[in-house]
Amino acid sequence: MTLAEWLAHCERLHPRTIELTLARVASVKERLGIVFTAPTIVVAGTNGKGSTCAMLESIALAAGYRTGLYSKPHLVHFEERCRIGGRSVDGASLLPHFEAVERARGDVSLTYFEFTLLAIAALLAATPLDLVILEVGLGGRLDAVNAFDGDCAVITSIDVDHVEYLGSDRESIGREKAGILRPGKPAIVSDPIPPKSVVDEALRVGADLWLAGRDFRQSGDRQQWNWSGRTTRLSGLAYPALRGANQLLNASGALAAFEALRERLPISAQAIRQGLATVELAGRFQIVPGAPTIVLDVAHNPHAVAALAQNLDQMGFYPRTHAVFGAMRDKDVTAILARMAPLVDAWHFTDLPTPRAASAEQLADTLRGMPTRVPDATVATHASAGAAFATAVAAADPADRIIVFGSFYTVGGVLENGLPERSGRHIV
Repeated sequence: MTLAEWLAHCERLHPRTIELTLARVASVKERLGIVFTAPTIVVAGTNGKGSTCAMLESIALAAGYRTGLYSKPHLVHFEERCRIGGRSVDGASLLPHFEAVERARGDVSLTYFEFTLLAIAALLAATPLDLVILEVGLGGRLDAVNAFDGDCAVITSIDVDHVEYLGSDRESIGREKAGILRPGKPAIVSDPIPPKSVVDEALRVGADLWLAGRDFRQSGDRQQWNWSGRTTRLSGLAYPALRGANQLLNASGALAAFEALRERLPISAQAIRQGLATVELAGRFQIVPGAPTIVLDVAHNPHAVAALAQNLDQMGFYPRTHAVFGAMRDKDVTAILARMAPLVDAWHFTDLPTPRAASAEQLADTLRGMPTRVPDATVATHASAGAAFATAVAAADPADRIIVFGSFYTVGGVLENGLPERSGRHIV
């Protein structure tokens, strides 16, 4: 079968999209005999996971190591979920591993995420690598990635999200995230104010706990920043190429992970500088220059949107801001829109191609009842993210900016056909 046919097969296998348990994936993993021989870093958290993984990968590549990365979800192409040597794998290389998972699973009904993770993990295990990086999807304790033991765990910022699965407060969610910690292994916590449950779980399992502000810390000014860990000090570092004030926390956690693994994976200061300077990650406060300016960000919970709003405030003056937004029904849409409403002059809400999504009309109705929005802000609804974006481009003046944010489906829907040539109206 082709990759598209395998993915369609995976979608039909299990009656539920998400069913948190390790039993199914662990049993098939054992049948497949998947073992990572390279050092393995597992990254969990609410926000900052993708950025942290990208920095780990970029620094390791700059040091001359061959990396394998698993991340999800993808923006446009499924192959984005697996990168080897910094490049997305070719779909054909995954086909034998989809076949192997199908043979090994027997009568085990795997979810889409479990099946595809196992296929990618089998490919990574069969490839000579110096470092494996695994990004946790939902939570940690019961996420399919937790079937694999990490030599180092990183927990990024924690906030309230996916409450129906993880709990309604940071303590409950932190406890779930801390499920990736292992006895005697480094546990890097880059959240500067972590939930007590994370610290308690690290102590309970006997992990080697590294806390931001205690075991590693960063400082800096507008020009450069400094980092220090338990045994290493770095000064005069350039800021990461990924934009946003929150990226320094992610970078600091990544450097702590490398210090914790220094005996197996030594990294030079030059590799750190080069890796941070060249790191790329689509859809994380990604600014596309031109006229009008475009900002792409997969911020889809209140904590991430607060960071997005702060970053937007620091961009300078734009006569008008146009927003393309789509989100899942289970997100705190009211809080998200309340934070962004004072910044947006024209809203373009979009339907998304998944039954989990809120409709464009539902999003528009939520905004209309808000007193915090710009008084004369316009509101439009669209059947697709591509249509919403095209309308925003046509309406924007060259000096304006367009923000595309929310679900991965929103940003991916804009990127899937490539960004169109911008020919906005000119101010008369």
